Amino acid sequence: MHNPLSRLYVVVPAAGTGQRMGSAVPKQYLELNSGQTVLGMTVSKLQSLRPERLVVALHAADTWFDDLHLSGVDRVVGGENRAASVLSALTAIDARDDDLILVHDAVRPCVRVADINRLIDLARDHAEGALLATPVIDTLKRVTDQRVTATVDRSQLWQAQTPQIFRFELLKRALLAAPAATDEASAVEALGILPRICRGRADNLKITTNEDLAMARFIVSSAPQ
Repeated sequence: MHNPLSRLYVVVPAAGTGQRMGSAVPKQYLELNSGQTVLGMTVSKLQSLRPERLVVALHAADTWFDDLHLSGVDRVVGGENRAASVLSALTAIDARDDDLILVHDAVRPCVRVADINRLIDLARDHAEGALLATPVIDTLKRVTDQRVTATVDRSQLWQAQTPQIFRFELLKRALLAAPAATDEASAVEALGILPRICRGRADNLKITTNEDLAMARFIVSSAPQ
């Protein structure tokens, strides 16, 4: 289902407060390297895709975003959870039903632009949408009361990442039907639609802890992005 006329829009949920980091500053505003913030690097990579619009969903009490002085970025107030924040951004977008909406975590600054472009190409050809993911390589244990009860077969398990990309109408319909969804793909899956997997990289990590931040700083300082 290749439609060269489908436009690309980008949504960045960035309404988190970073409580797990134990920082007074939300994690998306922490410095990554050379004065660039996590969100600043993420947005820079997404802008290189030349989307029709790039919309960031912010916490209502956000006081840091203006200090980034990002041009070409629209803002909306996010919601109580991820789905609500993405829906808030979708409401602000004047998109056609078959336009592509690429959603990317604010705190995944290490994503490779080449991987995003592969994902977009896949989504243009498949109406069910797609997401970056990596196969699970570690042995998985099922645990109850801190005791191992089983070893889980990992042969068909993949770890979901972002970006995730879907047609505007499909994504909006899915999130309205599954407001508690923790990612866009799971909302689409709940409709009985099976998104495509685009293999990503393990270094496209999500920064949720101080250890993640240290690793992200190492990645961006030592590898081409």
